Amino acid sequence: MSKLKELGTPVFWAEGHPGRLDREGWEIEVAGLCGNPKTFHWHDLVSMPRTIADARLTSVTRFSVRGKWGGVRVADILKTVGMLRTAKYIRFWSTRKVYDTSISIDIAMRERTLLAYEFDGEYLDEDYGGPVRAFVPYLWGYKSAKSVVRIELMDHYAPGFWEQRGYSDDARIEAGNVRDMNQGGRIRPIPDGEVIHFLDE
Repeated sequence: MSKLKELGTPVFWAEGHPGRLDREGWEIEVAGLCGNPKTFHWHDLVSMPRTIADARLTSVTRFSVRGKWGGVRVADILKTVGMLRTAKYIRFWSTRKVYDTSISIDIAMRERTLLAYEFDGEYLDEDYGGPVRAFVPYLWGYKSAKSVVRIELMDHYAPGFWEQRGYSDDARIEAGNVRDMNQGGRIRPIPDGEVIHFLDE
């Protein structure tokens, strides 16, 4: 059992669970406004410098889970493909290309925005967006697209799966109560912005 499952982290796939995916054969195509479009294979990603982000994934459905997310900085991916100055947003596509979401380049370039493939030292499984997912702790979790197969660099914003269904485009985390999965789902209050601390601490 994975550590995320042990913590009781909800499993949710808006477009339906994809079933078993091929980690060793995983590929992520990076295209759009870049000088050197590239397809990153699984072995490419795990051979790149690994970043560990001790941070929280916080869902708009009001749960938050903290751990050491490991993977490749999106900034390193963008550098490798030679991102053009005209790029303002990046768009993540999940497996089967039903689910998509976009974030600004400013957010994409932050230190803890990752293509994550592990949580607390374990490879991510399909329930939680493996083999490789976006991890964007600064925003609501729907911006952290699961099982990413394509990244597109764009000069404009494109509303994604949930944004077209009424979710906010900026996905700014708002103050309120969340279930802290690291404390058995205890209800705890958070301030606006990335969940770094709770108001009851």
